[in-house]
Amino acid sequence: MSDAAYKDFTNRLRLLIKKRPSLIVTTLSNIFTMRLIGNKTHGDLAEIAIAEFINQYMYEFQSVHVGKDLFRAKSKEEDITIHNDITKVNFPVSLKAYGDGPLQLSTDKNFQIYPLLSGYGEKIENPKIIDEVFQSPALAQFDEMNVLPLIYDEKNHRCNILVFDGIKAKSSTALIQKESAGSGRKHPVYKFYDASNNYICEVRYGNATANALQRGLWTHTKNALSFFDSITDGWIDYAHNHTLVQLFSHALVASETGHTDALRIIATDIEKLKNGKE
Repeated sequence: MSDAAYKDFTNRLRLLIKKRPSLIVTTLSNIFTMRLIGNKTHGDLAEIAIAEFINQYMYEFQSVHVGKDLFRAKSKEEDITIHNDITKVNFPVSLKAYGDGPLQLSTDKNFQIYPLLSGYGEKIENPKIIDEVFQSPALAQFDEMNVLPLIYDEKNHRCNILVFDGIKAKSSTALIQKESAGSGRKHPVYKFYDASNNYICEVRYGNATANALQRGLWTHTKNALSFFDSITDGWIDYAHNHTLVQLFSHALVASETGHTDALRIIATDIEKLKNGKE
């Protein structure tokens, strides 16, 4: 159900972006402006921004930013929770803001996936065994990863919202092969390929000597493009909003009363945007 609900959401998001592209351009411009403040700032603020974008502009959905405090209690990886007001279904979404290249799809907090693959040897190509791998608890949610990546090209100031097609990736996997460390890798990886030897994704090593945040399931937006669906139908340009940087700096030394007054003005501006008065 979660996968179907997420698919419906991304389809509706695509329609909104196609109909009102200025809304997402404005939001993405504000998100990536945060990189002027700090290289890591945009990621956390993107979660808040996309949650609010959904609440303001996607009338059939409500969104809540989960926050970091609930991380240890999460049954699934999520940054925001979305509620469909029509179907009454809730589903989690993991939001990523990554450069155009390697993309982490999920972490492996309990270090299950790599040992699972290791148990089958260095090369897995028997279709029945591959199916068995995907049915294991470690990879049971492979085709239900509700990951919404904001892929950005900072040099050219553009963004592509790419959704990894887990169902297609799973059905296309014909080979899972261990590849040794090298090419900048400290640890070996298991790479997934289709029948034409096209790269799909990889499982990175994650024992005690590896960075826990780096372990888990990864892919590459350039090398596995055929396994992604672009919600924005390709790259869209964004621009830095220097006024937003000024607003943040002033807000940090202003009182709550000032913030309340500013929120009233911003709320009025959002209403204008909703009504197409940009």
